[in-house]
Amino acid sequence: MTAPHVKLRPELAPLRTYNAGLSLEAVADRCGGGPIAKLGSNENPHEISPQVKAAMAQAVETAFLYPDPTAGRLARKISHETGVAVERMIFGDGSEDLLNVLARTLLQPGDEVVTLYPSFPLHEDYAQMMGAAVTRIELTHDHRIDIDALLAAAARPVRLILLANPMNPAGLWLSADDLARLLAAQHPDSVLCLDEAYVEYAKGGDFEPATRWLRDHDKPLLILRTFSKAYGLAALRIGYGFSNSDDLIGGMNLVRTPFNVNAVAQAAALAALDQPEHVETGVRDSLAERDRMAAALSDLGLTVLPSKGNFLFVDCGRPATELADRLLDAGVIVKPWKQEGYESFIRVSAGLPPENTQFLDALTRLLAAPGL
Repeated sequence: MTAPHVKLRPELAPLRTYNAGLSLEAVADRCGGGPIAKLGSNENPHEISPQVKAAMAQAVETAFLYPDPTAGRLARKISHETGVAVERMIFGDGSEDLLNVLARTLLQPGDEVVTLYPSFPLHEDYAQMMGAAVTRIELTHDHRIDIDALLAAAARPVRLILLANPMNPAGLWLSADDLARLLAAQHPDSVLCLDEAYVEYAKGGDFEPATRWLRDHDKPLLILRTFSKAYGLAALRIGYGFSNSDDLIGGMNLVRTPFNVNAVAQAAALAALDQPEHVETGVRDSLAERDRMAAALSDLGLTVLPSKGNFLFVDCGRPATELADRLLDAGVIVKPWKQEGYESFIRVSAGLPPENTQFLDALTRLLAAPGL
């Protein structure tokens, strides 16, 4: 029987299914039951704390009840730690859910969205889903953020300026001075959204979280955060945002689904905030492994971009899709980048030391093999 035809919105035509990466189960047969190094999704490889596990178990006891639609306890905790008013926060099913909510709140066909490139694909996809046009600010030839081009674009009355800081996948970042220049250049008719999914990893004197400017900035600003990375709660899907605009928060609350953050995720996030030492230990270990991997990859003659995330963006000098597929035979999962101009790059997460060594050893063998 032929499947019935459904006419879809024309804005969906250029979209492609998001490359969510491979699961452990999908790779198990390829590597013959050996260990799998899952380094393709920028996950935190460290176990969650016993306190978080206990909070999750307790939350399950009332699974028959709807969760708090405002994530009130969690919002008050974050407000206490950041100084941002509860009324200026919004929560979502991961920060990528909030990207979707933002697009549906703001964008109409013909609107312009400015983003850095290479980009987190959903930054572009959600804009295109709403019929908006995407303007890419590409890296310079020597793999730096083109700050002059970004400032020029931001000065125009575009609908939305959306970028990750640190960047995903490139790992690059705006310095505190460059971020201040961007905020100053922002046109008053534009919304600036800074996706800070990797902010906990962004250690160093030339990086500053955007919350420093939130209170006094006089143009619409939205800052997105997540518990999926440094806090290790990727499977639970919980993210949040801050804004200085009551209009924007109000509009996003109208668009989001009413119970978009489940009770187990709320409880886990609240408990994770009470374990800052656990988070800091995981961040410190991941950054040490990231730097070890960067040095080893550079020694192999590969181009490795500087990174303030828990991952590296690496030009392997050959088709990344084929290389990533060959790595699966060694039980190693990395993410081959498929955006135009970056088809020779892989993005690899910093896992546990044995996983990273497994990756480096497998890659070294492959690069020495003929025919690749």
